[in-house]
Amino acid sequence: MIGQIDKKYLKVRPFKLWARMIAYFWFEGRPLTTKGRWINVFVLFFFKIFKKLPSLKKVKQPIYILGTGRSGTTILGVIMSMHKSVGFLNEPKAIWYSVYKNEDIIGSYSSSAGSYQLSSIDATPKLKKELNNIYNTYLRFTFSKRLVDKYPELIFRMPFLLEIYPDAKCIFLVRNGWDTISSIDLWSKRIGLQKNGDTHNWWGLNNRKWNCLKEQILKNDSYFNSVLPYLDELDNHTDYAALEWIATMRKGQECALKFPDNILKIKFEDLTSNVSTTLNQITKFTNLKEDYVFMDYATETLRPVKARDSVEIHHSIKQIFHKTMVSLGYD
Repeated sequence: MIGQIDKKYLKVRPFKLWARMIAYFWFEGRPLTTKGRWINVFVLFFFKIFKKLPSLKKVKQPIYILGTGRSGTTILGVIMSMHKSVGFLNEPKAIWYSVYKNEDIIGSYSSSAGSYQLSSIDATPKLKKELNNIYNTYLRFTFSKRLVDKYPELIFRMPFLLEIYPDAKCIFLVRNGWDTISSIDLWSKRIGLQKNGDTHNWWGLNNRKWNCLKEQILKNDSYFNSVLPYLDELDNHTDYAALEWIATMRKGQECALKFPDNILKIKFEDLTSNVSTTLNQITKFTNLKEDYVFMDYATETLRPVKARDSVEIHHSIKQIFHKTMVSLGYD
């Protein structure tokens, strides 16, 4: 399914195909685990041109979808893309790499060291201008008024993001931890591949993302003290996913308290079971105008998902995993 487009999407608002195809082929790039990576050369070349365009107007209130991957962030992005005002970019990490080379924690575009966290100091005037020009170009090409960028890991870069766009509106999506880590585990096993002696999966090129998370986040947070003696010995996707989920939920809750005007916490379970109420909350927070077609599409598309059973995780992770679950309101 190219660009997350299906028959229902085309039937409801066929003109949205243009925006999604422009995003898919010109702006989003191709990560390690996908085919057609040859297109990245052209995408990054286009960005060089877009970045040098004459000064364009400031993008107003860009919307970001944040959280842990496999928590419903993609389906929320697709739903948001149906709004008449919105242009949706699905993890356009090629854009972010083009304006800040060391942000690539996966290794899709860069072999240099990746930075999980970025601060306000990293958001230079040059970076702000270049990112704004690329965003504006996308909005112009797609005749969109508002931009939605789904990049879950940006939750670790809120000071950086808010330095660029102080008026940004962020949706922090949370999901039951057991469901999230099971989905990550299955995704990595299903999509992961070996190529030229390298491993490409959820954890990036040869565990690049995991190593960044471990060294830059987990080892510098006392919340993970129970895990530290075992951290370098862990070697399975489930434990990695549990720790990524805990770290992301912890950071997200911290940021939601610190930046209440910029971050709205939403439960995936509420999104799928109380669709209208939850989407009204999102549109009000993001200042999106009422759109009945968008709302009808969401109510027809979103359905509650059966909760997955618990899985076995390392004994050193169990206590902080359950503590995090309780803090989010899960049993």
